[in-house]
Amino acid sequence: MKKVLFLVALLLGATATWTKAQDDVNIGRQNIKLDSELMTPEALWAMGRIGNCAPSPDGSKIVYQVGYYSVKHNKSHQVLYVMNADGSNQTKLTTSSKSETDPAWLPDGRIAFLTGGEVWAMNADGTNRQQLSKTGGEVEGFKFSPDAKKVILLKSIPFHEVIRKNPDDLPKATGRLVTDLMYRHWDHYVESIQHPFVAEVEMVNGQWSMVNEKDILEGEPYECPMEPFGGIEQLDWSPDSKSIAYTCRKKTGLEYSISTDSDIFLYDTETKQTTNLCKPAGYVAPQVDPTTTLRVQAVNAPENLKNNVGYDQNPQFSPDGQYVAWLSMERDGYEADLNRLCIYHLATGSKRYINWKSDVDAFCWAPAAKKVKAADPQFYFLSVWHGCCNMYSASQKSEVTQLTETWDDWTSIQMANNGQQILATRQSLSTPTDIYRVTPPVKKQTTAIRQLTFENKHILDQLKLGKMQQYWVPTTDGKKELVWVMLPANYEEGKKYPTLLFCEGGPQSPVSQFWSYRWNFQIMAANGYVIVAPNRHGLPGFGQEWKEQISGDWTGQCMQDYLAAIDFAADSLSFVDKDRLGAVGASFGGFSVYYLAGIHEKRFKAFIAHDGAFNLAAMYTETEENWFSNWEYDEAYWHRPQMPNAKKTYHDSPHKMVEKWDTPILCIHGEKDYRINYTQGMSAFNAARMKGIPAQLLIFPDENHWVLKPQNGILWQRSFFNWLDRWLKN
Repeated sequence: MKKVLFLVALLLGATATWTKAQDDVNIGRQNIKLDSELMTPEALWAMGRIGNCAPSPDGSKIVYQVGYYSVKHNKSHQVLYVMNADGSNQTKLTTSSKSETDPAWLPDGRIAFLTGGEVWAMNADGTNRQQLSKTGGEVEGFKFSPDAKKVILLKSIPFHEVIRKNPDDLPKATGRLVTDLMYRHWDHYVESIQHPFVAEVEMVNGQWSMVNEKDILEGEPYECPMEPFGGIEQLDWSPDSKSIAYTCRKKTGLEYSISTDSDIFLYDTETKQTTNLCKPAGYVAPQVDPTTTLRVQAVNAPENLKNNVGYDQNPQFSPDGQYVAWLSMERDGYEADLNRLCIYHLATGSKRYINWKSDVDAFCWAPAAKKVKAADPQFYFLSVWHGCCNMYSASQKSEVTQLTETWDDWTSIQMANNGQQILATRQSLSTPTDIYRVTPPVKKQTTAIRQLTFENKHILDQLKLGKMQQYWVPTTDGKKELVWVMLPANYEEGKKYPTLLFCEGGPQSPVSQFWSYRWNFQIMAANGYVIVAPNRHGLPGFGQEWKEQISGDWTGQCMQDYLAAIDFAADSLSFVDKDRLGAVGASFGGFSVYYLAGIHEKRFKAFIAHDGAFNLAAMYTETEENWFSNWEYDEAYWHRPQMPNAKKTYHDSPHKMVEKWDTPILCIHGEKDYRINYTQGMSAFNAARMKGIPAQLLIFPDENHWVLKPQNGILWQRSFFNWLDRWLKN
């Protein structure tokens, strides 16, 4: 056993004492006694992070994944647990230092999982572990067929369509010869892509084995799943185990970089034939101008939209195998279009859509009843409305019923217990993710919700947390915006507190009840700050018109919404100190901070911008996703004459507002951020210092658009609060 590890919380002068030593190689759940009732960065990073969960075929058990992080060793450990369906008898299955992920049940009651790049299986109690795949550690994801006789294996293959392979006689050459666009994605150069392979599962010499692998995209230079966040959820098996539905954007280079047009394909494992379920045979996309928004081009003409030219992804077969449903956006080039549920009838090729007033974020089929009524639930799905992601059902007549009505974010959903209940995960601005069992209402009954895991209760019970309030604030266009306000953890009636305006990213990501391990409202509250978080124009959950208003208007109504929210707080909330206001945000939120720095008229005393866009003309050609800039700005900066939105966008770029900057600013950026390049953050910092404004630059050479490494995360939090405390508390 190692000596007791004391984590010094420098920000608050508190310590967190680990009563059980932390193993160098087997990081797991710790019994932590905190010496402070206020959250520290160290306490936040000590929390377990629940990932995938899956119910057993007989409904009696649930296997789930938890990630634990060590700040001292700067790494994580992914482990598996199993519990009874009622949440009792939680048992850790992972006993080694190797991470184990992606748990899934096999029909015989065993658990399949991924470790060391291979698929393994074990009994439900963790015994009798067997390695099933033998690929040299190449497996990155898997999904067994319903009969468990076949399996999809996700593996990366070399890709040299846009970056040429270096000559064999120059093995130490580090240069990359780039021949087309989309040569970088998110945080890496595209020199390999994932492909799905189908293998047969056989018993060979008394050992289970996966044989006869077949690349179902053999010879095709396309990725599946899709970058940057796609996983095994983008593929699904038919109930008879004969077909695979998969997601793919069959484009490369320039064509890929300007389009969001992905499709759902059906692969027959017996005939090896592939059919596009989204488009008719022989479909040819209209020619497009790559420097202009696709909004106004023929590809998005009304007569072409029936061909599913937008994002189509995450297919799921119906329980009877007659249908495939998937998430579908209508228009090409628009990554934030309304996410609908498309239902495709395999026998006839007909499609219908469930058009809900907000995005469908995740879904699952309801179980097939013996006698199906038109009003019976056909789907269960998650959707954001008014700042919360709740659970809904949709009937065959597309009638939608809300099942949960809480200030929470439901984050995953699947059927369990033979279709009698729903297994789901939930979080909020005050609680990290846990697993829940949801029983849909029958007749006039209400939805029953039971919490199954309490992963971080031992930490949360020791903490004093901030309280959340909700306000509807008038906007300058005669509407109202929902504004979340969190009080400091040590709030006292009659006192005034420094206050932070939280600027959301996206630009079309909701300010819902999310739990973040970086932009965490509770740790801001623990540091004595009020947080004002507006659901400005451009965010989902308030209708499509509200969400789409921001495209082409990054510096108009949404910025007035920010000012309306902070002015309301300063003038109407007695606990807000109007002389100690700050503004913080990441991505589009970072852009917002850079822009507000030029127009705030001395409202704020400090700014923090993380991975924000500073020079929009530069970003137009720097970002790897050209469809994004085209849709949001309307066209390239070199066009003459320019459309009104483009002219306004480039004219109002924050880098042209620096002459009005007068407030201290902290700029943060990751050098591996290829969505918004790190030069944007450096440029903003350099400009501030050259103008004589107090400024700091926190640059991470090994982080992308996020901060993922534990010690970098601690450094981020300390730098964040040191900067705010310097200008808002002294």
